[in-house]
Amino acid sequence: MKLFLTVIGLMMIFEGIPYFAFPEKMKAVLQQIQEMEPGTLRIMGFLAMLAGLLLCYLAQRTSLFS
Repeated sequence: MKLFLTVIGLMMIFEGIPYFAFPEKMKAVLQQIQEMEPGTLRIMGFLAMLAGLLLCYLAQRTSLFS
């Protein structure tokens, strides 16, 4: 549970950095996202999940990050 909460905390930090550092730019990016088709957003979300899964796999099962 400790590791899980640490990962969630780190995710929140990384998610918050662009909003803290570039609030005006993030507003423009969010406006562009709002105008995208749902199918495009679904594909982008799926690809992000696959990239995250691959990163987790490589970190846990290989010696690439040792």
